Amino acid sequence: MKCFHFSIGHKTPTDEDDNNNRALSLSLSRSSTRASSWARSLSVASTSFDTSRRLDFDSSNNSSDAVGFSELLSQRRANDLRVFTFKELKLATKSFNRSLVIGEGGFGCVYRGVVKVAGDRNLDVAVKQLSRNGLQGHKEWINEVNILGVVNHPNLVKLVGYCAEDDERGIQRLLVYELMRNKSLEDHLLGRVGSTLSWMTRLHIAQGAARGLAYLHEEMDFQLIFRDFKTSNILLDEEFNPKLSDFGLARQGPTAGLGHVSTVVVGTIGYAAPEYIHTGRLTSKSDVWSFGVVLYELITGRRAVERNLPRNEQKLIEWVKPYVSDSKKFHLLMDPRLEGEYSLKSARKLSSLANKCLTKNPKARPKMSEVVETLGKIIDDLSPSQAKNEPELVPEPEPELEPEPEPEPEFVTEENAENIVLRKQEGNGNNLKKIFDFKELRNRSIGRFDWRHWRPGMIKHGS
Repeated sequence: MKCFHFSIGHKTPTDEDDNNNRALSLSLSRSSTRASSWARSLSVASTSFDTSRRLDFDSSNNSSDAVGFSELLSQRRANDLRVFTFKELKLATKSFNRSLVIGEGGFGCVYRGVVKVAGDRNLDVAVKQLSRNGLQGHKEWINEVNILGVVNHPNLVKLVGYCAEDDERGIQRLLVYELMRNKSLEDHLLGRVGSTLSWMTRLHIAQGAARGLAYLHEEMDFQLIFRDFKTSNILLDEEFNPKLSDFGLARQGPTAGLGHVSTVVVGTIGYAAPEYIHTGRLTSKSDVWSFGVVLYELITGRRAVERNLPRNEQKLIEWVKPYVSDSKKFHLLMDPRLEGEYSLKSARKLSSLANKCLTKNPKARPKMSEVVETLGKIIDDLSPSQAKNEPELVPEPEPELEPEPEPEPEFVTEENAENIVLRKQEGNGNNLKKIFDFKELRNRSIGRFDWRHWRPGMIKHGS
């Protein structure tokens, strides 16, 4: 799903913007002589690049905030990013062979490649090449290098290095990531790959993605808001461990004493929080809303927005409402590709968690650390059979008993009258109710007893 930029304001180019762009062009031409000088200029370039064309990326009225954030990231870069030459990456991708393309979008293409690393061993990588035509996406590219040079968490994709060279054909901007062999969560949910994600695997993917967001929101000494959390940005390694990718739109959260960051709205339709769309006020709870949408995608196997469906079914979070509110219809939500192999009880719990994330009031939404804890309990509560992704057993209805064949009519005679026993029941005074237990004496052909052969004294009253 494409990333859209929602405009809630307008800014016209200024002389200052033109001066910034000319200054950046000079900086780029100088830095192209040495890759290391480009690396040092990343944070400076990111504050002045093409602000008139990409105002939707960072619209803070005070540009010093953006400058300070970039300088902060640049100073803390500790992941030893490798600076590749364009020649190295051309060799790694066999001259950017189309047969090695594993992803494509408005930014350019992603290729599978192999690079040499320490010890002269080969490392499989994904090489993202930004389009040379124009400078669209450049700020996002710089932002991603800066952020991934600082963060370090098992549920965040690892950036191996980057390339930035300026030649007669334009600026070559590339990013080199660790290869995620199982592609994205979106690919699996939409059936672009052969296998179907089991219910337990889906729960573990949700838990890992939640841990990644919790790290960005709560575990560093400054807060990062992802701002574009969606299934296509959740990549899966060979063990189906989730890793968040594409930090181009991420930005620093509010500083101490402030409740939000004011910015032009960017993100993806169907995932952006309503208060962010309407006001441009960004908080970490905006990411929590997006996470709630993804939880329902895991449950249903459907897109957040599906234009090919009838209008009243296009928006996922609107379509699920009548099914969530009716326990008898809830099973109709479940992804049919699961073929019944899921725990309906845990699915209801996951839906309940999604609803908390999708609360209209952002302050009432849980923190991501609380989401991680809840997901852990949902996983722990599964029985061993459910944990192995075995189908949840539903008791089969009792088979209807076939009617017994009616016996031949039998009449009361002297020989069989002794089978009749008189039984006392409780009563008031001497008014005792006498009830007879008859054994096989009923004439089933006429529906009543035959008294014709009864004689006085044949029935003995019990004491």
